[in-house]
Amino acid sequence: MMKFPKQMIIAASRGLLTSCALLGLAATTTYAQQTAGAPGSPSATTTIEGNQLPPLPPKFGGKIERNAAQSTPYWPPRVVPPEGAPNLLLIMTDDTGFGVSSTFGGVIPTPNLDRIAANGLRYTNFNSTALCSPSRAAIIAGRNHHSMGFGVISEQSTGYPGYNSIMTRDKATIGKILKDHGYWTSWFGKDHNTPEFQASQAGPFDQWPVGMGFDYFYGFVGGDANQWQPNLFRNTTAIYPYVGKPGWNLITAMADDAIEYMDRITAINPAQPFFIYYVPGGVHAPHHPTPEWIKKISDMHLFDEGWNKLRDTIFTNQKRLGVIPQDAKLTPWPDDLLKRWDQLMADEKKMFIRQADVFAAYWAYTDHEIGRVIQHVEDMGKLDNTLIIYIAGDNGNSAEGTTIGTPNEVASFNGINVPVEDQLKYLYDAWGSDKTYPHMSVAWSWAFDTPFSWTKQVASHFGGTRQGMAISWPKVIKDTHLAREGRMTVTIGRRELLAALGGAAAWPLAARAQLSVVGSG
Repeated sequence: MMKFPKQMIIAASRGLLTSCALLGLAATTTYAQQTAGAPGSPSATTTIEGNQLPPLPPKFGGKIERNAAQSTPYWPPRVVPPEGAPNLLLIMTDDTGFGVSSTFGGVIPTPNLDRIAANGLRYTNFNSTALCSPSRAAIIAGRNHHSMGFGVISEQSTGYPGYNSIMTRDKATIGKILKDHGYWTSWFGKDHNTPEFQASQAGPFDQWPVGMGFDYFYGFVGGDANQWQPNLFRNTTAIYPYVGKPGWNLITAMADDAIEYMDRITAINPAQPFFIYYVPGGVHAPHHPTPEWIKKISDMHLFDEGWNKLRDTIFTNQKRLGVIPQDAKLTPWPDDLLKRWDQLMADEKKMFIRQADVFAAYWAYTDHEIGRVIQHVEDMGKLDNTLIIYIAGDNGNSAEGTTIGTPNEVASFNGINVPVEDQLKYLYDAWGSDKTYPHMSVAWSWAFDTPFSWTKQVASHFGGTRQGMAISWPKVIKDTHLAREGRMTVTIGRRELLAALGGAAAWPLAARAQLSVVGSG
């Protein structure tokens, strides 16, 4: 087992997805109540202690007499966050191994994840559940995924506690908590936490984002979606913006909608902070980047030397960046399961390179569109007091593409494999287009999970559970140069974070996790 840098303790859920604890303003906060405006006026505001959510309705402070002339109206104060509370942008991609991004040693350029790391801190000991729904349930609730009903993905729901895909009302999401404190709350992208048997326009909608504390939802329900023609919803209404628009892609459309949303809410109330949960479908299958991004990546020839050389390159980069120890040993290649690159025929190599190029294009494209959202926060003048948490993956890279890759992930689930010869003959140029629903060979996934072994769905190995994460908050995380020089472990601790968010929180002792942090490098 690898040893990582000195660790710090912060609240989380079962040691899995700790960032929701960082989102603060948790269920009980203690700070001086802040009020503004004339009491009883429509403009009056107040903060709340948060020891009971939703808070009790305030008592009527006016006077009611026999007629209006002798009566005094009274509007209850509007609940607002504490003065100086940050905006919160929680970003998490899908099926992304530790060694995918350039930020953690990968060869695929991810300048926007790099940007967050350079402006803040980079974490090397952040863990997922190795499955989508459980990781997501944990991160939006700050609890163990079983306590949220998600011991498995929603499609595998059973009628037993911890596995029924039902989030009970006594366990609020971070969206609900922040909404009750006066935040705008929104969810963009993948919703894999609505039970499959409620995922229709008939509802009920209490287990949809808009029923879990999120004012606004723009995304798809389920484990994955065709990015060219998705099962797309705005709140609970199915929408079809791609009809008649060749080249439309959800990765871009989602960023467009998030940017429009930020403009809309800040035009109404510029002072009200927002929480955006931004979870694109990339890079879960189907790998659907635009042709422009496929060409950009293909022209870089990142994968011409194969998956074994890729693994060695990533491992070397990780040591150079300091995200693994200098004396770390690379886990063995599984010769009993996967062929080495030099054992392949020329046609096999050609097809497998195409699979990796399309996957890498999808990741670079996803990071680019995430960058547009981050840039818009800066263009609005809000970046300094925005806590951005960027998590590369809800689990490791997936092995669901089989050992030879597949042009249709759903077909592979049903035991139908398309020979490499046929992939090359009929689908090479179409790979990644709306004519395919593709996934890559397991060997690529194994390489992208470097330095660890195994992949998504294997919770006993770090290849399935270890995620790269970066956090920035310019107003609070200041001394990043010290981290780059290796002279510090962490810039901001739990106490400082809570103070900046508005008070000290009473988090359960059971909700403890360890994170290792390195400099922004």
